[in-house]
Order: sequence, then structure tokens, then C-alpha cells
Amino acid sequence: MSSVLPEYEEKVLELTGLMRKLSTRIVLFQQNAAHSLGVIHTDLKTADILNEKGPVTAGELARLTGLTTGTVTALIDRLEQAGFVRREKDPHDGRRVIIVPVKEKQSEIRALYRPLGNMTREVCKDYTADQLDLINTFLSRMVGVFEQANGSVSISKQEGCSCKKSGTGRNESQ
Repeated sequence: MSSVLPEYEEKVLELTGLMRKLSTRIVLFQQNAAHSLGVIHTDLKTADILNEKGPVTAGELARLTGLTTGTVTALIDRLEQAGFVRREKDPHDGRRVIIVPVKEKQSEIRALYRPLGNMTREVCKDYTADQLDLINTFLSRMVGVFEQANGSVSISKQEGCSCKKSGTGRNESQ
């Protein structure tokens, strides 16, 4: 017995499949980019978040990444050692420490992504401004979906995980 999906449902399935493929390719690209900078994937993406958000506290960074505060502390240590961030006293509350992205290192990250940005611009030439607005709206909404989903599957909330974790967030058995 074959079931025929309406065209809309077929398009949604096709889109989710393409998003999964894109996500995999993005992760692989980011892992290679991180390796070329001498850091791990999670560290590079956290540096990206800091570049996007600006200075934040370690607690805010834990919330943004979905990682535990202990994991974030080790991550900040690695980023600081690699020169991507520095710790500073919060100018508004001297009792707090904020994590500040180092601008000089931001240019290294941008340089890695520049060829990808150029290729993206080439693809965008095939679309009208209205079509790009639609794509941008969809992707912006999907960013929100993933931010919400990230909070529901954070490492600190996983139960029954049998993998041996290190301070890097990697599975030691792999």
C-alpha cells in the first residue's frame, strides 16, 4: 500500500532533508576551520558566538551554548590560551568578570570564512531581492528554532549518557 503525500508535505520533507545535509556539511567545514586555527569545533563556534554577541559572563555563555558552567570554564581557558578571548572586570559591576572576544583573532576567523562568503554571494545572484528576503526570514526563524532546541538537549540535561567525556566535550572512546 503506497501513500501519496500531498505536494506541500513532500516539499517540507525535501526541505528538512536538505537542511540535514547542509548542517552536516557546515559541521564538517567548521571542524576543518577549527583544526586550521588549532582549536576544537566547540571552541571555534563559541568564539563565533562571542563575536556575534560581544562581551558576556561565563554564565551567559553557558546559557547561549547549552553547555555546563564547568565545561564553559574549561572552554574559556582554552580560548584565552589560544588568544581568542580575554577575561576583564565588568565595567558596570566590578565583582563580575566578562569574557571579551579579541578583535585581532576575529580577523583570522573571518579570513577562513571569506571564500565561503564569496561562494554564497555567487549563489545569491540567482535570486531576486524578494526571494532573498523570504530566504532570510526563513533562516532567521530557523535560528530561533535551533536556539530553542539547543536548550532542550544541552549536555547538562542528558541522562544515561554512557560516553566518557573529557574537558573538550569530545567522546574519549572515539
